[in-house]
Amino acid sequence: MQDQYNRNINYLRISVTDRCNLRCVYCMPPEGIPAFQHEEILSYEEIRDITADLAKKGVDKVRLTGGEPLVRRDIDKLISMLSAIPGIADLSMTTNGILLEKSAQKLKSAGLHRVNISLDSLNPERYREITRGGDVNQVLRGIKAAQNAGLNPIKINMVRNQFTLPDDELELREFCRKNGLELRFIQEMNLENGVFTYVEGGDGGNCKICNRLRLTANGLLKPCLFSDLAFDVRKLGIEKALEMSLKQKPKSGSKSIKGHFNQIGG
Repeated sequence: MQDQYNRNINYLRISVTDRCNLRCVYCMPPEGIPAFQHEEILSYEEIRDITADLAKKGVDKVRLTGGEPLVRRDIDKLISMLSAIPGIADLSMTTNGILLEKSAQKLKSAGLHRVNISLDSLNPERYREITRGGDVNQVLRGIKAAQNAGLNPIKINMVRNQFTLPDDELELREFCRKNGLELRFIQEMNLENGVFTYVEGGDGGNCKICNRLRLTANGLLKPCLFSDLAFDVRKLGIEKALEMSLKQKPKSGSKSIKGHFNQIGG
């Protein structure tokens, strides 16, 4: 399936929850952001049906995001549902890794292929400061559990911003090299001001080859992260929401006044 600029759209990013167990300084304020009500959140059955419909039209790559996807109860059940959909060849998750130690094997058994893990510093004090209270040792144990479970390749996402220290980057480079992890650098983004750039080590941020649609936790299909365009799947139906998303997907991102990373996924 193609958009109006003849880009092949085959990638769906699904925000399964807007909730998170961290409060990273570049993602949300210390007090958090008002959460969706329970009835607003898509059920696993709704997510499965939407994904299955899109898979019939050419989507073969799916990534689960949040918020933090592992805070949603029984997330392995959704993974099992999605992995059973014909045509889905790549099923992955972006996580902060805090809860990964106990869930990695269960996720793999359910059908998850690989994980991206957010990690901005190996220094416990720095990590606690960036995440407003997180324990980096939980993440490191989660990485080990993911390796043992075979959730490969494991990619480490580091956000660069004005507060990034050279030592953080050097230590992460060496850590990833020694442990067979793929390190990606993501420049801090600003939705309201339209600040984004290419992901170093990945293909994110390159509008010319963008192949993505995003499904928010409350059922909005978004053709672009840096746009306020969003089409309600429950109100319009998946066919109409998809048609409008493909027709109106912008040539490049601009800005999103209404968006929040915890609701859309990065």
